[in-house]
Amino acid sequence: MTSNVPSPKGKLHHQAIGAKIFHSVNIISLFLMLTSGLQIYNANPVFGGRAGLHIPPIFTLGGWLAGGRHWHFAAMWLFSLNLLWYGIYVLITRRWRRRFVGVNDLKALQKTQNPQRLAYAWHRITYTAIIPILLLALLTGIGMYKPAQFPWIVDMFGDWQALRIVHFSSVPLVIVFTVIHSLLGKKAGGSQLTESMFW
Repeated sequence: MTSNVPSPKGKLHHQAIGAKIFHSVNIISLFLMLTSGLQIYNANPVFGGRAGLHIPPIFTLGGWLAGGRHWHFAAMWLFSLNLLWYGIYVLITRRWRRRFVGVNDLKALQKTQNPQRLAYAWHRITYTAIIPILLLALLTGIGMYKPAQFPWIVDMFGDWQALRIVHFSSVPLVIVFTVIHSLLGKKAGGSQLTESMFW
């Protein structure tokens, strides 16, 4: 994830190779999950049933329901394993101390007038908030993937349709996070910081 220590203007930002790999794989897996998920959605739209709004084929991946499911679940494993190893990496290297929201960030929102410091505080808050959203997306995805093996997941949300709605709703939340995360990173460290996340 991005550096959270304000740097002097013009200073080059450097990201660990682990962070670069994590971000690159995330972009690929999220793109595959989004486009294949829209293909699955077209088979039976969450809102309005088969007569509901359909996504144009140019924005979908898989060609048909089974093809979309194959791509979606393959990308899900890629995304999940990438998230798992990076979580372990963050814990081992103790990078979590600089990545997630802390008391100082909350104080900064109340007291500081430094726009860069505020950007870093909001960045950490946003970064922390995405964790429950991702876990919710994975949980509901597993429930839809293996409802017979995990009926308790379906029961948590009341029924199958409610599960689908929650899972589908997690998509725009992840997209919004990606946009905000990118904008805050650019505001805090400029284009160099954003580019250093990938290369």
